[in-house]
Amino acid sequence: MPAYLIFGITFAFAAAVQPGPLQAYLVSRTLAHGWRRALPAAFSPLLSDGPIIALALLVLSRVPAGFERGLHLAGGAFLLFLAWRAAGTWRRWTPETVVGAGSGRESLIGATVVNLLNPGPYLGWGLVMGPLLLKAWRESPLHGVALLAAFYATLVASMVVVVLLFAGAGRLGPRVNRALIGVSALALAAFGVWQLWLGVKAP
Repeated sequence: MPAYLIFGITFAFAAAVQPGPLQAYLVSRTLAHGWRRALPAAFSPLLSDGPIIALALLVLSRVPAGFERGLHLAGGAFLLFLAWRAAGTWRRWTPETVVGAGSGRESLIGATVVNLLNPGPYLGWGLVMGPLLLKAWRESPLHGVALLAAFYATLVASMVVVVLLFAGAGRLGPRVNRALIGVSALALAAFGVWQLWLGVKAP
């Protein structure tokens, strides 16, 4: 179980701090309307990810058993790609990197729609989290629940921190966010290698 907890926490942290549509929405909402109005958007994955998870698990449960090796290898390659992209973002960082379009009418609903239209969660659940959740569940339902709990608790908490960082004065928020992206690049690379190892040793 500890491995699943660590992976859930690490992958969620990396997903929350990477510049993308959802983080851009959070930051722009915070800068335009303040942290109190932006904070509910941090909980949007709890609404948007249900259909995404159901779709990923439906597809993954129907693939041949031997397909597991390919999924782990693809997931590992995807994580290494995310690590490479995060490292590039860290090198080219400016405070404007994560500031996107203006805020929507309502934080939670707007962020939920943004997340549903974002390909990132579909790729993450199809290539990484979905196969790992099925593996954990086969070992023990408790392992699967622990993975989900660690992932979503960390995801929401990390996005709350992002909102509060950018609500702070001056350039502190962007600077800390850049450091978090650097840490996430290392974590993604480490777990990418782990996923590749799972693929290599899979029967």
